[in-house]
Amino acid sequence: MATRHDIRNVAIVAHVDHGKTTLVDAMLKQAGAFAAHAAESLDDRMMDSNDLEREKGITILAKNTAVKYHPKAGGDVITINIIDTPGHADFGGEVERGLSMVDAVVLLVDASEGPLPQTRFVLRKALQARLPVILCINKTDRPDSRIDEVVNEAYDLFLDLDADEDQIEFPIVYACARDGVASLTKPEDGTVPADSDSLEPFFTTILESVPAPSYDEAAPLQAHVTNLDADNFLGRIALLRVEQGELRKGQTVTWIKRDGTMSNVRITELLMTEALTRRPAEVAGPGDICAVAGIPDIMIGETLADPENPIALPLITVDEPAISMTIGTNTSPLVGRGGTGKGADAKAAVKDKDRKVTARQVKDRLDRELVGNVSLRVLDTERPDAWEVQGRGELALAILVEQMRREGFELTIGKPQVVTQQIDGKTHEPVERMTIDVPEEHMGAVTQLMGVRKGRMDNMSNHGSGWVRLEFVVPSRGLIGFRTEFLTGTRGTGIAHSIHEGHEPWFGTLTTRNNGSLVADRAGAVTAFAMTNLQERGVLFTDPGTEVYEGMIVGENSRADDMDVNITKEKKLTNMRSAAADSFEAIVPPRKLSLEQSLEFCRDDECVEVTPEAVRIRKVVLDQKERGRSASRAKHG
Repeated sequence: MATRHDIRNVAIVAHVDHGKTTLVDAMLKQAGAFAAHAAESLDDRMMDSNDLEREKGITILAKNTAVKYHPKAGGDVITINIIDTPGHADFGGEVERGLSMVDAVVLLVDASEGPLPQTRFVLRKALQARLPVILCINKTDRPDSRIDEVVNEAYDLFLDLDADEDQIEFPIVYACARDGVASLTKPEDGTVPADSDSLEPFFTTILESVPAPSYDEAAPLQAHVTNLDADNFLGRIALLRVEQGELRKGQTVTWIKRDGTMSNVRITELLMTEALTRRPAEVAGPGDICAVAGIPDIMIGETLADPENPIALPLITVDEPAISMTIGTNTSPLVGRGGTGKGADAKAAVKDKDRKVTARQVKDRLDRELVGNVSLRVLDTERPDAWEVQGRGELALAILVEQMRREGFELTIGKPQVVTQQIDGKTHEPVERMTIDVPEEHMGAVTQLMGVRKGRMDNMSNHGSGWVRLEFVVPSRGLIGFRTEFLTGTRGTGIAHSIHEGHEPWFGTLTTRNNGSLVADRAGAVTAFAMTNLQERGVLFTDPGTEVYEGMIVGENSRADDMDVNITKEKKLTNMRSAAADSFEAIVPPRKLSLEQSLEFCRDDECVEVTPEAVRIRKVVLDQKERGRSASRAKHG
């Protein structure tokens, strides 16, 4: 087997917010990827190109970049291809595709938080793929860092995941990615490594520990499609890794599809990544990560092969989805009427060419999402204008809805449900491993919250800093709507992360939300007078002047059952005082729910209306009398 020593392919994997993207930024700057004057004006987190990624501070899409590294000892320039993967298990499909492109991984761990659930998830995937690992302890300058303990926890995690002897003999690098400093010598807790002023030790470790791509010189062309992109001029672009042979611009290759059928296609454009841009290239060899254009319908997991001897590579497989929700067209009375649904603005909104409200437009958008998102599934339902969308977790589905909303779609979203499986004739449901860090005084509140959700405590550790780490195994159903109550119960101080742990027999009925809803009983605009009278009944969600309709949820009731209320009631003119002379009783500011919080709040008979301007919660059946009859039928059988 021949080896290419001028290239290294490595993925950076870690838990959310442990510094993957910051480390990649520092590597790009120090490798001279940008001119000196340009590097000063660059934003932080350059790899997070998506608006949602920047807003939420997380990586959603796996991306690749290339660093041209000049060894200090001299010698040829070495290209280091870096895949920046998401740290959230909900985007596990992206992680699995990223790992299929590389020969080793850098496992990044926070020097204070240590290995967390998503660290376990991404490491398990890397070990299953038999990839060597470099451990990087990041954020050594944190005042609460505990480097020795974190290294021991990492060793424990490797043993727990059945790593073999070769995999557990990993090199350790200590870094402060924000300052662009790395060292092979352990610094004192809470300090930046003192024996280095750059990432040079980190680059050296990559060159020594990441195996160079090997290939058979006589083997025919094989290239694996691992991701898709689009370009206004070139159309669909396939990102792929060349496993064997060479790929050239203008070459005719055999395209082996997922179903096994083959057809000959021509590579019209070949692109290679340099820093953050793709540049035209003439040839890509074994181990190269490149992009090709000219194949409009190519899909992830397919193979480009030699026409004389076409050999398919294995398809990329991802974990089964655990959460589903129904996505359909907007069926509320305010459909197509903008944010407030009244006056001249509403007429302008209806004429807006970008507003998408038809079933065909929604279905086309979901089909487009399936092209690049291998961990998502779309199933038909009994209704022609609604589809069941299955994914890894609540966050992944909420991100999809948020992206569609920003593109001008109006949607009705059902309450998230779990995807069950039949194993040995019994119903099994997905369970999650939940790691919770809380101050000691809130431990009782968290234990009580998890008890209601049928959580089983697996582990409890106290680091002696006033914080406790609790590990639970809990059904995924119990975590729908958990986060809001958790933040309230811990006064906003708790940190919770969960990861899919497998399937266990059905846990029985769960009651997670104890309070009912305040439901508007008529259409109209919300008045301050009505809000003043209703705020003692519960927590309101709407501002004065907001347009509501019958069946729309305007607040959370203080009691367990729903209450129909008139939130549009006006103060009538009397012979004593005018209608405008409102009492000066203060209105409590309404609670504004985000899209994720609205999905968590929903009960089984409720859904969320999503438009570009607003997120509203409503009853599935809007008519008050019809809801009453349905409840009566359910009660009396």
